[in-house]
Amino acid sequence: MLKDKQFPYRLYLVTDEAALRGRDLLWMVEEAVKGGVDLVQLREKKLEDEAFLLRALQLKEMLQRYNVPLIINDNLVVAERCAAAGIHVGKSDIPPSLVRKRWPGCGILGYSIEYEAQLDSEEALTSDYIALSPVFSTPTKTDTVTEWKLGGIRRVRATTAKPLVAIGAISRYNAASVVEAGADCLAVVSAICSAEDPQKAAAEIRSEIEKHL
Repeated sequence: MLKDKQFPYRLYLVTDEAALRGRDLLWMVEEAVKGGVDLVQLREKKLEDEAFLLRALQLKEMLQRYNVPLIINDNLVVAERCAAAGIHVGKSDIPPSLVRKRWPGCGILGYSIEYEAQLDSEEALTSDYIALSPVFSTPTKTDTVTEWKLGGIRRVRATTAKPLVAIGAISRYNAASVVEAGADCLAVVSAICSAEDPQKAAAEIRSEIEKHL
């Protein structure tokens, strides 16, 4: 668990195999890290555990050179076996309270919420950060309920001191407004994964974040 709820991360890359357009995952992530990504989540919904684990170990080895933590999306077995920095789950995944029981060594536990009422739940309180997903509707995530938009970020920010991660169609064009609305960290998928130059794309978003913190 993060000590004193510290969450120093500002630009959070969430991987998406389809968005890579056939390019190498490790190359893309390393370029993004060079551009300013300081937290990476490996999201692999279609891989079996062994293949997922192998990819996670390869990614973790590379990220360790840059001191960037690896978060595993919704797979406690893989997260534990690769000794990831943490795990991210949603309402339909294993709940944070159960993650804490099964994996006492979890360092960073993220939780996506779909409604403002979930902020008072045991699961939200147990997590280290709250993800608002999606801030803006996106084709990379279709099983969602609420499109939070900027007003939603402001309302949640006024309600909780938890670190807030905003995800969903985030790019350099809206990064400033999302930060100004109250997000502590921006999670990006396509704007980096699909970019011709992932390093440049990450650097541009990171610059917008730093200017408006």
